[in-house]
Amino acid sequence: MIKVAISGLGNLGKYAIEAIESAPDMECIAVLRRKESLGTKPLDLRAVPDFDSIENAEAAVGKADVIIICEPSRSVPDTAAKYLAKGYHTVDSYDVHTGIVDLLDRLQPIAEKAGKAAIVSAGWDPGTDSALRAYFEAMAPIGATFTNFGRGRSMGHSVVARGIKGVKDAVSITIPIGGGAHSRLVYVELEQGESLATVKERIQADDYFSHDPLHVVEVDSVDAVADSSHGVLLERVGGFGSVSNQNLKFDMRINNPALTAQVLVSCARAAAKMPAGAHTLIDIPPVYLLAGERKALIKRLV
Repeated sequence: MIKVAISGLGNLGKYAIEAIESAPDMECIAVLRRKESLGTKPLDLRAVPDFDSIENAEAAVGKADVIIICEPSRSVPDTAAKYLAKGYHTVDSYDVHTGIVDLLDRLQPIAEKAGKAAIVSAGWDPGTDSALRAYFEAMAPIGATFTNFGRGRSMGHSVVARGIKGVKDAVSITIPIGGGAHSRLVYVELEQGESLATVKERIQADDYFSHDPLHVVEVDSVDAVADSSHGVLLERVGGFGSVSNQNLKFDMRINNPALTAQVLVSCARAAAKMPAGAHTLIDIPPVYLLAGERKALIKRLV
């Protein structure tokens, strides 16, 4: 039985606990949270004990095999490095595409020294979509792949928008323009006395938003406009040699935090099977992600 601890209890952590409950080979033994949050959200904890440090968790329930980091992306590098150095496999859903290689480089020597694996950017994009892009390219080496997100709620962008000065609450909706381009629609509740124009400038200046067209709309309640739906359409048109017009597509519509959490849990299963070091989903053999014996899985799936 793989023993798992969860670091953070937002929507992602809640769904990760639920996914672990459904896994036949895993057990969630602890949730790691800020001291002031201990004991809150009992339904989300689902009877899993919560602790304010990994040391207190170890003393009470023993050592986990892997820690799933369910925290905002900007805190992931430091959190992953800390837990790796303490001798844990780690899994995270770091979603800053341009920072993934730097994060791998940072975690690689820590993971090697600890003899543990870090699975980086293990959501659905980056994550399982990354693996699909790799398979698409293997099938049609020459060509172009377009990743069209949404419409739907971006967890990473929403977290960043909520952290902007003057924003009381916010949700960011990704709208596909086509050809892999997107615009961002951000609904905001403003702090008293704040200007919508000023807040929009602050959001636009953040690297999460600076590369895409941005619309910011003030609302009385974010809860009235926010849900967790999202999706993606992956398209590749290409070929090889004299062969052209190979058209490959993958389309899904999902609950964003729920699917991200399930991918994290599947990667937690894979972490113990991977060599020490920092890895992404395209490094993981698919069979490592699944519960069950390898030959039985091959017989059923291959």
